[in-house]
Amino acid sequence: MSKKSGQFVAVSTGMLLAGHISVRSLSELKNADVVFCLVPHPVIEEWLKQVAKKVVSLQSLYAEGKHRMDTYEEMVSMMMKVVRLGKSVCGAFYGHAGVFAWAPHETIRQAQAEGYHAYMEAGISAEACLYADLGIDPGNFGVQSYEASQFLFFNHTPNNKAYLILWQIGLVGEHTAKKLSTTKNRIRKFVEYLMKWYPPNHEVTIYEAQVLPIDKVRKDTVRLDELEQEELKLISTLVIPPAEKLTVNEENLKVYGITASEIAKR
Repeated sequence: MSKKSGQFVAVSTGMLLAGHISVRSLSELKNADVVFCLVPHPVIEEWLKQVAKKVVSLQSLYAEGKHRMDTYEEMVSMMMKVVRLGKSVCGAFYGHAGVFAWAPHETIRQAQAEGYHAYMEAGISAEACLYADLGIDPGNFGVQSYEASQFLFFNHTPNNKAYLILWQIGLVGEHTAKKLSTTKNRIRKFVEYLMKWYPPNHEVTIYEAQVLPIDKVRKDTVRLDELEQEELKLISTLVIPPAEKLTVNEENLKVYGITASEIAKR
């Protein structure tokens, strides 16, 4: 089936201003008729305006007391309206366009369903920065990654022999999707819940990636039971290292004819 004129590309700008964006994504920004952007700092928006022909910010669609899904649907509607005019549209999204981002995925789904060319360019995410900044190799112990409130509200059981990464810890327990913060009481109750698997004195890290070159990476290590006392932002991520050592699965080793000493050499 031939594609209609007009297209949509979701571009990942990376975490660090102008430093993480790929060559392909930069090319899409330069060649698009219109770039819709959702970035966390006005300096990044100004940089986009220097690169692209026309930039429209989506940030103003957010409002206190407004359900975030209403905001996301408005974003999709704005971008699809221009795609249907036959324009080359680029959505520029902070970090990785496909991570914690409903609007880019939905715009691609709608555009493809209507016969338009639409796809996403990969980018450097907060998780990629986290591994680099905290010196974590996910291949050593394994990693579990959850949005904090989803972890709380659903029956997830963490493996405390691996890393546990909890995103948007500064929103944990906020269920209305109308507020951009939580309360100390909710954080305290969340810590109590985590103590089912981790001791109170277990050291955890509050992580925030660098956005501007002048910014510093936040990697504050605190006891789990002191988390309530810390400043937690919308961009704060909680990293919980393993609390127990890996143990050998003797049954599986026997099936493969491997000894525990051979595994220890890896």
